[in-house]
Amino acid sequence: MDTLQFKTNINCGGCVKAVTPTLNGEKAIAKWEVDTANPAKTLTVTGDLTAAQVVALIVEAGFEAQPV
Repeated sequence: MDTLQFKTNINCGGCVKAVTPTLNGEKAIAKWEVDTANPAKTLTVTGDLTAAQVVALIVEAGFEAQPV
């Protein structure tokens, strides 16, 4: 299980709520959180996914993500 971090444009509680169904619905993700107070809006994901797979999920939810 890996912990990956991403710079995102998930910048508020409403945005977090919007990505929640997508990320919670992915069985390979054990835990995730977004630090909206951080200027990079850092998403931390722990699970059995590659960075590319996580980025694809975020894009599917309507946001942007770049591995850091």
